[in-house]
Amino acid sequence: MELVKLTEKEFKTFADKHEQVTFHQTKEWSHLKAKNGWTGHFVGLKDNKKIIAAALLLAKNVPIVKKKMFYSPRGFLIDYNNKDVLETFTKEIKEYAKKEGAIFVKIDPYIPYQEHNNAGDIVEDGFNNNNIVENLKNLGYKHTGFTKMNENLQPRWMFVTNVKGKTFEEAKQDFDGKTKRILKKNAKTMISVRELEKEELPIFKDIMQSTSDRREFVDRPLSYYESMWNAFHDEKHLKIMVSELNIKDYLENLNQDLEAVIKEIKEREERKTADVNEQKFQAKQKESKEKQEKLENQIKEMSELKEKHGNKIILGGMLFLLYGNEIVYLMGGSYKEFLHFQSAYSIHEYMIKYTIENNYENYNFYGITGIFDESNPLYGIYFSKKGFGGNVVELIGEFDLIISKFWYTTYNIAFGTYHTLKNLKKKIIK
Repeated sequence: MELVKLTEKEFKTFADKHEQVTFHQTKEWSHLKAKNGWTGHFVGLKDNKKIIAAALLLAKNVPIVKKKMFYSPRGFLIDYNNKDVLETFTKEIKEYAKKEGAIFVKIDPYIPYQEHNNAGDIVEDGFNNNNIVENLKNLGYKHTGFTKMNENLQPRWMFVTNVKGKTFEEAKQDFDGKTKRILKKNAKTMISVRELEKEELPIFKDIMQSTSDRREFVDRPLSYYESMWNAFHDEKHLKIMVSELNIKDYLENLNQDLEAVIKEIKEREERKTADVNEQKFQAKQKESKEKQEKLENQIKEMSELKEKHGNKIILGGMLFLLYGNEIVYLMGGSYKEFLHFQSAYSIHEYMIKYTIENNYENYNFYGITGIFDESNPLYGIYFSKKGFGGNVVELIGEFDLIISKFWYTTYNIAFGTYHTLKNLKKKIIK
């Protein structure tokens, strides 16, 4: 067995057939990261001229010192249970990284750690891949721990809906009551979903900027989204979807409903006789008049929106990456003014249907915190994803293969100090 450099084509041919492949382990991701100073290395382990393991290694210079860090996003494409192959690949990767001047090689394998249900609880007698964790540790990898929140380069905790073998109607049966009610309301509200074209990328940037201003995170520049589009869209690995409200059509429906309610109130009054139960009559009239008032308020709101924005308005948007056996909801946002429409639900419904119709196995809502306490400020994100059915997925985490102990220790001290000062600066500014 020997480690060799692979062409992008060779890597793709092997990766596309591997069960662990994600969009991170692609030439497209390598090209995208190159714009942020990363250099991509495609390597493979060959046995009798056949590739049996491979990896995308992203290399980046460490400031000041003439050293590099290596990162294999979502880990190696390898059978982690095959100790012999894993040991040989590790040995060869370590030697390769050393020659390239690397301090360490970081991996975060796309391997679940232990089985969880949709509430985040560990499934009794479910699968457990702790043996893989131990295999890696025994080969000299340093496990950075079973982290939660956003401590890793990529999310360690995800929420995933498996739709393999399901029709869309069967998948909908797994939606909870709240999700079904919101989707029904959105359909009545005339909220639709469509895909953005390249020239409309500024629309998505504006949505994300609005969201970042509200949630206090730093958004990426428009050039980043353009780079993502250029890297993934031509190969049909990227979709940007937006939710739209058709105000004109919705207003027509509201006015029709209002006319019907007013007619109902009038006719009930006209049908009233002396022997009518007065209490029941007044209760029904009150209910209808409350409905009338609600419709009038909705019409007023929609009329004001129409005057301000025209016949159609975009409520929010989401970016998806399609690769391997899954569709991943990578990022998205909504305008603060339109949050009450809850249009994200409509986009998720549309894309779950797309996932099924195009024979993907998983719809991946992606990152959650791994903390399932309602007091968690980000609990609502997990709760809304949970409403579509599925399960919590916990990955085995990050591992560092240390090349130089001295420089690794120095790097971590410097890195830790940098982030401490950065967080302190944020607190001072606030």
